[in-house]
Amino acid sequence: MPELVPIGSANQIPNGEGKAFTCGKHRVAVFNIDGAFYAVSDSCPHAGGPLSDGWLDGTEVTCPWHGWSFDVKLCDEDPKDGLCRYKVQIENGELKVEIPD
Repeated sequence: MPELVPIGSANQIPNGEGKAFTCGKHRVAVFNIDGAFYAVSDSCPHAGGPLSDGWLDGTEVTCPWHGWSFDVKLCDEDPKDGLCRYKVQIENGELKVEIPD
């Protein structure tokens, strides 16, 4: 069963930006896109660049190291791009990320 990990307040992440958090053994990048929050692994599957430092264009984040881009939205089908996506919940202004076992 996945664990719901509290990471902090939603107001820590300005609109249009991302921030990295450590959730157990996972390093997660959380992005605020017009008040909707999305979480992905912070390490680019290409060369390990920190996606939390990447550039956002809509729901696409571009890795700052080599320019690879990924859609941060959680989807029903695996996009097979090597990036892990996580569910985000907000409870009373606090962000929680669902981390798999």
